[in-house]
Amino acid sequence: MGALSGRVAVVTGASRGIGKGTACVLAGHGATVYVTGRTVEEGRHELPGTLGATVAEVNARGGKGVAVPLDLEDDASIAALFDRVARDEGRLDILVNNAMAIPPAMTSRAGFWEKPLDEELQILDTGLRAVFAASWHAARIMVPQGSGLIASMSGYVGVTYTYDVAFGTAKSGVDRMMRDMGVELRGSGVTALSLWQGFTFTERATENLKKVEGMASQLNSAAGTSPEFPGRVIAALAQDPQLAAKNGGTFINAELAAEYGVTDIDGRTIPSLREERGAPIWRPV
Repeated sequence: MGALSGRVAVVTGASRGIGKGTACVLAGHGATVYVTGRTVEEGRHELPGTLGATVAEVNARGGKGVAVPLDLEDDASIAALFDRVARDEGRLDILVNNAMAIPPAMTSRAGFWEKPLDEELQILDTGLRAVFAASWHAARIMVPQGSGLIASMSGYVGVTYTYDVAFGTAKSGVDRMMRDMGVELRGSGVTALSLWQGFTFTERATENLKKVEGMASQLNSAAGTSPEFPGRVIAALAQDPQLAAKNGGTFINAELAAEYGVTDIDGRTIPSLREERGAPIWRPV
């Protein structure tokens, strides 16, 4: 029996990258994981990875995977996901808000007014609006049961310019959203928090850094992590009996990893980039 056996998780954007890595880690601890994303068939996306492939690995890790195709710009689809979880599982223990659209314009060296408006709004719709919607639905399951963790992926971009305006706005908004949700969730048994991940060796990030001028050096960064590292931190949080003390806060994953004794998959201790890239604004409430 794993430490998270009997627990139910929803992970958005889990066809690949951090979402897939997190789903696999939670499964390795015995959780049932609802794997969501848009890529159902290989070859339909420029990057490798599908929901089915993630579910297969989740099952191989010892958990139970459930594939749910999900478009985060469709409110009805988000509602249907959580209705299904409530109906089929009767509980929800972990929500990981990971997914966000990364359109081509996001990494282009152009002013925000020169980029296609629909692409920039897609970043905000998926990276901010959908996070609120998913958290709203999750809280309606978690609060009555008196427990749960809503973990939203953010980054140093919350206080440091990276890529473009919409990206920074979405991530800083997520930090504030989790803080204010923490205020309203206080005493409910449900914890909302925001997690700052540094550079991660995902399929998308690796390709972006090859293309963006001056950023290729990060491909060999000692601070870079595997896509599973955030999941290792989230699994540790989910097992923390004092989790409520972190409610509403923004945390650097590397620092939480040090607190919990978590390393990356290769055994490395990941350094915090607080001094180089900035510190979180919001503390626990």
